[in-house]
Amino acid sequence: MSLKRSLILCIALWGLLRVDLVFAEEKPLWEVGVGVAALYLPDYRGSDEGSFYVLPYPYLIYRGDILRVEKDRISGRIFQTDRILFDVSFYGGVPVDSDDNDDRRGMPDLDPTFEVGPALDITLLKDPQKRFKLGLNFPVRAVFSTDFSDVRHEGWIFTPRLNLEVNDIIPDTGVNLGLSAGPIFADRDYHDYFYTVQPRYATSWRPAYDSEGGYSGSTLTLGLNKTIKSLNLNAFISVDFMEGAEIEDSPLVTKDHSVMGGVTVSWVFFKSKQMVTVK
Repeated sequence: MSLKRSLILCIALWGLLRVDLVFAEEKPLWEVGVGVAALYLPDYRGSDEGSFYVLPYPYLIYRGDILRVEKDRISGRIFQTDRILFDVSFYGGVPVDSDDNDDRRGMPDLDPTFEVGPALDITLLKDPQKRFKLGLNFPVRAVFSTDFSDVRHEGWIFTPRLNLEVNDIIPDTGVNLGLSAGPIFADRDYHDYFYTVQPRYATSWRPAYDSEGGYSGSTLTLGLNKTIKSLNLNAFISVDFMEGAEIEDSPLVTKDHSVMGGVTVSWVFFKSKQMVTVK
């Protein structure tokens, strides 16, 4: 695997492990370590092809009042109360070599993408004993692609989520559960980047297709994590459902669902002595 592709996958990894428990508790201001991830990722939502990756990555956590670098995202906190959080976050996506995907063969490659935009988090229900939390998340993100020579805006995506977080789901095991579900909406430019087939790329088995904006399917994600001394263990599986999506009829959508999943093991070897309350 090339150094550039490894770097892209490291960035994208923040966007894949989005189910995490964030109950209010005292934690170090920063943590530093290393980790390894074993992942299976579809080439894109609706593709029947994908790849397995084994990837080392740096483990960096910073829990500042405004800037936060966490396991699942980089964010800048703008406004926060006990029940409401308004922040700006960043996610990444892996590239696709069209020559390695039968449905896209002969079409331009999909460059790596990154997404940035505001999100509103609302806590609906929280157990005083810190056993569970139920909330809503409303992120709106601009999507960009890059080949590292220029950056192109590829549209907008809106992914409202209902999130359930359960601490110590099996009593006294320290295993925590995260469950996230919700629809996806995207504009025409976003769908165009992934699912349009321009006439010059049409074939006898891949007809031309012009994408429209609108409903883009739904997602269900399940995550588990556990800490054992200096080791953080995570596992997740995420399913995208394409039934009823605006782009369901694209010849590039060859499955009505896409599955991604993986496990990560992180070793934390440095921690700040300064503790902060994480909410």
